[in-house]
Amino acid sequence: MRYRISYLASCAALAVATAGVASAQETLTIATVNNGDMIRMQGLTEEFTSQHPDIQLNWVTLEENVLRQRVTTDIATGGGQFDIMTIGTYEVPIWAENQWLLPLDNLGDDYDVDDLIPAIRGALSKDDTLYAAPFYAESAMTLYRTDLFEAAGIEMPAAPTWDFIADAARQISEANDDVYGICLRGKPGWGENMAFLGAMARSYGANYFNAEWQPQFESEGWTTAVTQYVDMMTNYGPPGAASNGFNENLTLFNQGRCAMWMDATVAASFVTNPEESQVADNVGFAPFPCGIENCPNQGANWLWAWSLAIPASSQKAEAAETFISWATSKAYLELVAENEGWSNVPPGTRTSLYENQEYISAAPFAEQTLQAIENADTSAGDDKPYVGLQYAAIPEFQGLGTAVGQQMAAAVSGSMGVEQVLSAAQQTAVREMTRAGYIK
Repeated sequence: MRYRISYLASCAALAVATAGVASAQETLTIATVNNGDMIRMQGLTEEFTSQHPDIQLNWVTLEENVLRQRVTTDIATGGGQFDIMTIGTYEVPIWAENQWLLPLDNLGDDYDVDDLIPAIRGALSKDDTLYAAPFYAESAMTLYRTDLFEAAGIEMPAAPTWDFIADAARQISEANDDVYGICLRGKPGWGENMAFLGAMARSYGANYFNAEWQPQFESEGWTTAVTQYVDMMTNYGPPGAASNGFNENLTLFNQGRCAMWMDATVAASFVTNPEESQVADNVGFAPFPCGIENCPNQGANWLWAWSLAIPASSQKAEAAETFISWATSKAYLELVAENEGWSNVPPGTRTSLYENQEYISAAPFAEQTLQAIENADTSAGDDKPYVGLQYAAIPEFQGLGTAVGQQMAAAVSGSMGVEQVLSAAQQTAVREMTRAGYIK
């Protein structure tokens, strides 16, 4: 009987101890995008939880447009649904200004914030304080099938123009019944088709607004860009292109269905991964095309970083910063390299990665990616009053860009003509910018 009592007492003590551990655990709810690098991170986070058994992770993985809607609504209302949000270079300065984000000032002694690529660090900071840590960063590039170009007798120039791209798409489409000459973003959204079209219009010397904040959708640059875009998508692109965003085009390219794809540099590691891509050995890289000679930013690049930030509404800031430090560290890059190979580490965030010979040897796209990021000048200037390239870093752009993106998708689907679409976009933009007080 004495042993029975002793056994029960031991069980009770164990239960109390276990309850103490359970009560000490914190669960972080993380909102993230369904891109390949973020999915890969989720598969590796057992490494984090084994190091931090007091922190558990609850992932909310969403399609890009849905993610933006959910996190914007939550943070603007102080909803507190998330402890960590995956956001980009557009949101960070605006949300930091509104005091919606907590500063990341305790990432640890070995984090080496000075190793972050200056353009990316600057885009995620306000008053020299980091408010989001970059998980991966990107600019824009041209990805193309070297085998199809060789078969057609076409050579990709060092600095392609849109006229060259359109002609190459035509030739390859005519020679291959089962391959689309070009795949481009058509899915509406300020970060989907408008990211692409904003960069393409800029390659023709056009911006969203002039120095007086007047919208420019009926300008020569936008008219030329959208006309050529719709023509290429209609004649040489896949059916249903108005529904295709980054992930849909990535799937098509990896299946060998696209001869060319102009999109984010982050796609390069996926299209060259033989476990994911059927054409991994036949992919070449070139700058994002120019529309005019000496187009701005040496190729009209864009700049973006999917980054991790802590909303001010989170009650678990210390644990959240611990996870962010782990997920965006040099050690995390080494973890991915160990498990997936150096070519698959998240690109574009750290200077040291582009000094790592193992990475450079494994990633044929490394130099092109770094050049595109370094050439992407987002600053305001004489030609535009706003910060940003593929977006305008003002609060109103999110709603405006999405509304105009719907109109551009209508041109791709054929339900509206280009002139009609641009007129509607101009009217929408003038109305919203007047209402917001930019146009007096």
